[in-house]
Amino acid sequence: MTDRYLIEKKLWSEGYQRIMGLDEVGRGCLCGPVVAAGVIIKPESRLNPKIMDSKKLHRKQREELALEIKEKSLFWTIQRCTPVEIDQLNILKASLRAMVLCSESEKASPDYLLVDGNRFTTTMIQHTCLIKGDDRSASIAAASILAKVDRDNYMRELHEKYPYYGWNSNVGYPTQTHYKGLVEYGYTKHHRKSFKLRTDKVFREEDRK
Repeated sequence: MTDRYLIEKKLWSEGYQRIMGLDEVGRGCLCGPVVAAGVIIKPESRLNPKIMDSKKLHRKQREELALEIKEKSLFWTIQRCTPVEIDQLNILKASLRAMVLCSESEKASPDYLLVDGNRFTTTMIQHTCLIKGDDRSASIAAASILAKVDRDNYMRELHEKYPYYGWNSNVGYPTQTHYKGLVEYGYTKHHRKSFKLRTDKVFREEDRK
């Protein structure tokens, strides 16, 4: 079994005390923000081992883990880049920006970053990029859970106002229900206009049923 604290333990032994794991969610969505989270685990501490299997967990289990991560971590933060920022920057740059915002959060002061993926370069803080980082680092796995829970809940809240796109289940990802809503009702202010939405129709508030 992979020791997902191995990287953290090595860095702790080298004197780093505020190692922040970074991950983001929502890059492939048609709407809503891209959300990043940063988590600093207390040196030599251990979080619930279930964080390593977050992709297999139910919504309630992830939400319970998110609360535990927030309670037991030395520091955590969640940052978003809006659809407007995504359209202005492009989705990759917006994703990186959200993670940089996490590293620059007030009182964060990380001395090392562990970042999911391989494209992160925009910081002066020492860092390591890890492909499939949530499978290799407990800090990144914890950040992944916080980001997903935050974004999913936000999209479910939007669903209450815009019930035509199936956001309560697809949370903004491209599905048959989502595209059907776009064709019938048009795109909303929460959609990313730089993405292929398969419609030029604009959602009108006055047409809401």
